[in-house]
Amino acid sequence: MKIVALVKYVPDATGDREFAEDFTVDREGSDGLLSELDEYAVEQSLLIAEQADDAEVVALTLGPDDAYDAIKRALQMGADSGVHVNDEQVHGSDVLATTAILAAAIRRIEPDLVVCGMSSTDGSMGVVPAMLAERLGWAGLTHAHELSVDGSTVRISRDDDTASLAVESSLPAVVSVTDQSGEPRYPSMKGILAAKKKPVEELTLDDLGVEADSVGAGAARSRVTAASERPAKQAGTVVTDEDGSGARAVVEFLSAGSYL
Repeated sequence: MKIVALVKYVPDATGDREFAEDFTVDREGSDGLLSELDEYAVEQSLLIAEQADDAEVVALTLGPDDAYDAIKRALQMGADSGVHVNDEQVHGSDVLATTAILAAAIRRIEPDLVVCGMSSTDGSMGVVPAMLAERLGWAGLTHAHELSVDGSTVRISRDDDTASLAVESSLPAVVSVTDQSGEPRYPSMKGILAAKKKPVEELTLDDLGVEADSVGAGAARSRVTAASERPAKQAGTVVTDEDGSGARAVVEFLSAGSYL
């Protein structure tokens, strides 16, 4: 059984994040790391592989040179190998182009299962899993907080606004998991050392048969055209209650909509 875990290299959410001159995310101006939500995808992939015979986990990422660090982290956690789609012509791609490239890479890898995080911590769109399933023509099972595979059947549990749902499908399939699916393991020293010997294949658009003019900023259906810094926080209104009039002052403040 072959499992692909999608991993994305994103700017550290605890640091300063800015736009570059072309209004794409400035990935060189801040430290990056494996998207926290994708660690859950790696963890679930590893758990499934550990319960199956002759299973392997492939970490797949799309991004510039630094995106290798996302694969490196997955390898340290226990993934068997990595695939890094690295091509300068991808810069500025929107989610449509991104999923087209990832789908081409997945077809090349030929996995039985693709596991994704429920969203990335930079774009936060959360649509990649469903779009990948559509492009591949596979079943898409999203927002799983429990995931299991039995033979050629994948099963998940997910919650919506009114009920808990049990969903199953035959393989191959695309599954996204939430941050309630199980705490990701921390790489051990043995895993860190072993990761240095694990193979990582680097691919370009030509390797995947994807036309360069169909991706990148020039082909994007949407793009950021302007950005400005968030206004500084203003001091709040302080209501004192020295003579018992504080409650009325609060009511007047709220009724006037001054807090909006």
